[in-house]
Amino acid sequence: MLEVKGLNSGYGKVKVVDDISFDVKAGQWVSIVGNNGAGKTTLLKAILGLLPINGGTVTFDGKDVTKAAPNKRIAAGMAFVPQGQQSFGQMTVAENLQLVAEQYGSQARSRYDEAVEAFPVLKEFRDRRAGLLSGGQRQQLSIARALITRPKLIILDEPTEGIQPNIVADIQRSIRSMSEDRGIGVVLVEQKVQFAVERADFYYVLAAGRFIAAGEGGSDAVSEAKEAMRV
Repeated sequence: MLEVKGLNSGYGKVKVVDDISFDVKAGQWVSIVGNNGAGKTTLLKAILGLLPINGGTVTFDGKDVTKAAPNKRIAAGMAFVPQGQQSFGQMTVAENLQLVAEQYGSQARSRYDEAVEAFPVLKEFRDRRAGLLSGGQRQQLSIARALITRPKLIILDEPTEGIQPNIVADIQRSIRSMSEDRGIGVVLVEQKVQFAVERADFYYVLAAGRFIAAGEGGSDAVSEAKEAMRV
């Protein structure tokens, strides 16, 4: 589904990520972990077309999208949930979801229902303004908005930032369900290694713009990933 080969990107003449290669198949969860300044967000922006790719290729769903505009990549089936909770605070939960769903005409209701099914708390608070939700609930709303597009691939940038532990567990379960039950490919970047690695299919450790370790995900891989990040 997603294949990244030898990717180089950065800001102007400053190279931030160098020779990055990985792939994500349908229904796979791939996590990229690293400390602050490792280049995680830069890598995601390059994949999404928000930063120029100075070397290498990005292939999505069998098509070369290396030079494609961000909107073309989204239209092809990518969805992006950026760092921080993205919603309209003065609108209710239902209105936030309907705003996205209404773009799909006769499918609006079914897409709305699918999003709420993924995060039942949103049904409970459907009439509450998004600005009054907890950070974790707003993050769930952000992911639900992305799910309405029925993406083939969802890209998440540090979804647990500032979120209470009990909600972190809910988000982890929902991400696993996206990949296993819906066949959505997942690319997750995170600093919290346990959250990112223990239920992922594969993980990569990014440091100074390069992958320095990789392996299959799972509980046993958490300590290995943490050790690699300490080097």
